[in-house]
Amino acid sequence: MKMNSDETILIIDDELQIRRLLEITLSAAGYHVVQAINGKDGIIDAATQHPALILLDLGLPDLDGLDVLKKLREWYNKPIIILSVRSSEDDIISALDNGANDYLLKPFRSGELLARIRAAIRHNEKTNDEPVLEFGRLSIDVVNHIVRKEQEILKLTTTEFSLLCLLAKNPGRVLTHQHILKEIWGYGYTEQTQYLRVFIAQLRKKIEENPSKPKWLITESGIGYRFGE
Repeated sequence: MKMNSDETILIIDDELQIRRLLEITLSAAGYHVVQAINGKDGIIDAATQHPALILLDLGLPDLDGLDVLKKLREWYNKPIIILSVRSSEDDIISALDNGANDYLLKPFRSGELLARIRAAIRHNEKTNDEPVLEFGRLSIDVVNHIVRKEQEILKLTTTEFSLLCLLAKNPGRVLTHQHILKEIWGYGYTEQTQYLRVFIAQLRKKIEENPSKPKWLITESGIGYRFGE
């Protein structure tokens, strides 16, 4: 198994037991671990340690984790995964809308966390400016507006193509309903979640092998959608 010794992960969490658990789990997987016990130190470590990914708690002693997230997103462009006991949809949506790549509730399973970390780092290494996005048998030509499934050209409407590109350019990242609606249709549509569901259903019929068990357009219940692999 390939080790990840060149990849640093920054943990920003004030709970000693959580930090110890994360350090054991991440070190065993080959990652270099840096720890910060509050938001201010975490921001400094993010700037000086150049982590490949940040694990951020929302309940910090000095700053609210959401404020730390906002400050980091002013310049830090690598993945940030939220680890939190806050389970309300409002908290999750707010974190995702402010730049979090993923959100895991405490307590979490170590195997799932490692899988999310690998996916986030892998997806971040892909450039979003590639003229052709390749996902297995699915190919999206961004410049020429052509989508192929096993070399068959699919007939997509302009809106369907824009929606697919938005999701495919953010693989593995949960995009909230409001974010997608704003990006594709504008601010006046941010509450029209049923409108979005209709287009997602249409897209699934065209690109998925089994629309009832989607591989690409994955629903995050009550929150939004994630483009999978």
